[in-house]
Formats: sequence, structure tokens, C-alpha cells
Amino acid sequence: MRKYALIAFCSLFAISTYSQTAKYSNDFLNIGVGARWLAMGSTGVAYSADVESAYWNPAGLNGMERTWEVGGMHASYFAGMASYNHMGVAHRPDTSSALAFTAIRFGVDDIPNTTDLVDADGNFSYDRLKLFSVADYAFLLSYARKLPIQGLSVGGNAKIIYRNVGKFANAWGFGVDIAAQYKRSNWLFGANFRDVTTTLNIWSFNSEELEITVGDSTFNRAPDNSLEITPPQLTLGVARAFNLSEKIQLLAEFNGAFHFDGKRNTPITTSFASIEPRLGIELSYIDLLFVRAGINNLQKVREFDNNTSVILQPNLGLGIKFKGITLDYALTNVGNVGFSRYSNIFSLRWEFNSLRIKRTE
Repeated sequence: MRKYALIAFCSLFAISTYSQTAKYSNDFLNIGVGARWLAMGSTGVAYSADVESAYWNPAGLNGMERTWEVGGMHASYFAGMASYNHMGVAHRPDTSSALAFTAIRFGVDDIPNTTDLVDADGNFSYDRLKLFSVADYAFLLSYARKLPIQGLSVGGNAKIIYRNVGKFANAWGFGVDIAAQYKRSNWLFGANFRDVTTTLNIWSFNSEELEITVGDSTFNRAPDNSLEITPPQLTLGVARAFNLSEKIQLLAEFNGAFHFDGKRNTPITTSFASIEPRLGIELSYIDLLFVRAGINNLQKVREFDNNTSVILQPNLGLGIKFKGITLDYALTNVGNVGFSRYSNIFSLRWEFNSLRIKRTE
């Protein structure tokens, strides 16, 4: 009970702190989708070419080998208190274009509403206790197209954001991503400019439910400002596959994420942007079995002796692919370093050309 009461209090406190325009919003969209790319250090901007490309680089949808792809992922964080789910479907109507729809949800469910626990006279009544959820949703509509320049594809996302805190508050937002992929010889290059238009979330608050009155005092007053801003973020990547033998292939990808919201504790920090490097590798056997590793979330930390060191987040993963069905596994976490618990993440992907069923007489 104390654990859920603490979550409820933190959720209400987060709402009440929006008295100024929030600059760090929609952080759940920084987690990523697909156990393959999470195991490879959240790379994928240059090499992704499947339904998960709608998140990493929508231009990569043109790399789909079959007409249709369906994918999904589930992950639990914070000892199972929070769940993260992704579902996506992609379609190539011709050899020059592709479409995709993606839905993402990150939420905490079954939180006791302690605001109804005490009445106006200060009396406790557990019969008044009800449950609510705090959840963030994102819906992405993606489009990719090949250009007349050989090896070049462009793409983009139109995304709708919905955030909900029970009956206390909700928000709607809209944003646009633009992206490109280019293949030259054995090298692949990618760029994904997320929230290029600056994504805005506009909150509406239920003051009657949010505010608590005990005696002459009122707590959790609804804020006056209801605007959140998600600044643009640019990720650049380069990748290459190496044939180690007839049956074994090595894929390596390097990404650099550019943040334009002020100086962060990233290894590279300038007045223009803070840059976070990411690296992922994948070893495959006859395109059937896959072993993956990656590092990301590099941060500079000041030690007690006033020296600065760099810490990083390692990730591991496995995969198996058979007859168009791919099952991937990743051992990673929500994106924090230090003492955060790692999570087991699974994702499933199915590639097919049609759903026609052969009839037998």
C-alpha cells in the first residue's frame, strides 16, 4: 500500500510542477522499440529495415523484404510496476514506398487514489479508495519513399501523443519526424530528426479531483500553465556488415545522438549540442541465430576527488529467425545507469507477402 501511495503522490506532484513550461516531456519515447536494437545500444538509425524502422528511422521501411510486417514488444520496468508495450504494422504497396502504423504505451496501472481517503472533516475511509492508471500513448503514422538518387530513401512520422493521469489530468500533443537513409557500396548512413517541429503537449486539469481540501488548507492546486515542449533531437548513424565466412556475418553500427536542450553530462558537450555516442554489434549465423551487444547512455560523472569519469550502459541480446518469424531478446534497462535494475525484453516480428489461405477440394 505504501508503495502505490508513493507512486500516486509522485504522479500528482509531477502534474503540480508544470507551473512553468516543461522542457523535458515525452521521455517515454526515448526508450525505443524492438529487442534487437535495444540490445545493440539503441542504435538502428542506419541499418534498420523493418517495421521497427518507424521508430528508429522511418526511411528504413523501404528496406522491407516482404509486403507486410507485423511486430510487437513487451517490457516490464521497476520490478514490474511499469509496463511498456509496442505494436506496429508496415506495408510496402510497391517497390518505391512503404507505410506503417505504430502504437506505444508506457504506464503504471492499479494505483490507489489516496485523495479520496480523507473527507473534509479529516475522517479516514478505506471504502472510498479507488484505483487509477498513469499512462503515456504515442501513435505514429509513417511514410517512406525512394528518391531518384540511387541508394537514397527519405521518410517521416506524423505522431499524436496522449498522456493521462487517471481522472486528474490529460494532455494531447502533435509532432513530426523527418529521416533519411543512404546506401553506398557496403556502407549505410542514416539520419533521424525527431520532433523537428518541436512537439507541444497541452494539458487540461480536473481541479475538482486534483485539489485536496482539509480544513482551511488546499493542496495539489492545479497549475496555471499547461504547456510542455519537446525540443528537436537529431541522431546520425553509420553501419557496415562484414562477411567473416560463408555462414557468419558481423554487423557494426555507430550512432551519435545530438541534444539541443542545453548542456548535458554527455562525453561531448558544446554550446551547439550535447552528443551521446552509441555502439552496437551483431554476430549472425546463416541469418538464423544472432548474438548482440551494445553500449549507450554514456555520461560524465564527477567523483568525490573532483575528477571526472565516464560511465556507460552495457546491453546484451539474442535472436532467432525462421520462415519470416523473428524472436528477439534483450537484457537492458529503461535508460538509466547506476543501480537501476535490468529488464528482460522480448519482441516478435512476422514478415509475409499475403494472408491468402490455400483451399483444398
